[in-house]
Amino acid sequence: MRKPTARTRRITIVDVAQYAEVSTTAVSKVLRNAYGASPEMQAKVRKAIAELGYRPHAAARGMRGQTYSVGVMLPNIRNPFFADILDGATEVLEVAGYQVLMGPGCNGEAEEARVTETMIDHSMDGVILIAPVSSRRHLEHVASSVPAVLVGRHGRSSSYDSVADDDLAGAALVVNHLADLGHRRIAHIEHLETDPDRIVEMPNAVRADGYRQAMRARRLDEYIDIASTSYTQEGGYLGAQQLLARPHPPTAIFAGADIVAMGVLQAIAEAGLSAPGDIAVTGYDNTMFAGFAPVSLTSVDQGGRQMGRNAARLVLDRIADPRRPASHMKLAPTLVVRRTTAAPPG
Repeated sequence: MRKPTARTRRITIVDVAQYAEVSTTAVSKVLRNAYGASPEMQAKVRKAIAELGYRPHAAARGMRGQTYSVGVMLPNIRNPFFADILDGATEVLEVAGYQVLMGPGCNGEAEEARVTETMIDHSMDGVILIAPVSSRRHLEHVASSVPAVLVGRHGRSSSYDSVADDDLAGAALVVNHLADLGHRRIAHIEHLETDPDRIVEMPNAVRADGYRQAMRARRLDEYIDIASTSYTQEGGYLGAQQLLARPHPPTAIFAGADIVAMGVLQAIAEAGLSAPGDIAVTGYDNTMFAGFAPVSLTSVDQGGRQMGRNAARLVLDRIADPRRPASHMKLAPTLVVRRTTAAPPG
């Protein structure tokens, strides 16, 4: 088929379908990165899009009640793991012609409410909420107003979709790895939770529970030791200081996040110790910093980019069909062993 002349009219999805010799439904699936689009179909459609210069018409979508924008709320922009999730979501949404707009939730219910209400007020087509701390009631209110996907929250609801890591399994990977190396005094640094909903649903709380369960399974009940601080570098630093001051300090520290492990390593170095020579250290998230040669942190990989991609696909599916049943995805973590873990000294 001859390529339409861009000067006479705008390229449409129908033009793309005819040029690629597929249906408009197939083009829509590729644009939304929806399931069911084969690699061959995706290649044909994306080739047609590139050759025709097709660009989604935001104004026309707006008139149909769509803005082709998706809001992403991050709890803490300084945590590199959240950037991994954002990268994965953006990768899918941009291909589908959506603009990604980001808002910081600042780990607070009031701040999250302001961000989510603003996203709703600006008629965003959907929202992705990363590790939200808001009450289940507020989250269901948000989902009743706009298609919503939660990332990292374990509670299930028929109102919204979710993507989470199997944090119980991830914590067991760490404890079993350290125990297999010969460690018994394995401590954990958690992000303190007091809210009943969050104790059950937040990944940090589930991770801490997984640590306790795994320690008991290895018959190390008497060595369970938790420092409750925060999932920040400062939280890791303060938690490690508390643990090192114990009468019988741990020989291994399981930090609940890589950013926490950075603080742990700082505290260990300031105490004149080394990892793993004196204390083994593990993180969680397998962020880019964990793989840096000077750090070489053993960490749990929960697939941040994949979580973001899955969340984006779910929100696109929810935008396309708001009445479909809620989907709750759980990813299986893996342990990436590096230089910060070894057998205990002596």
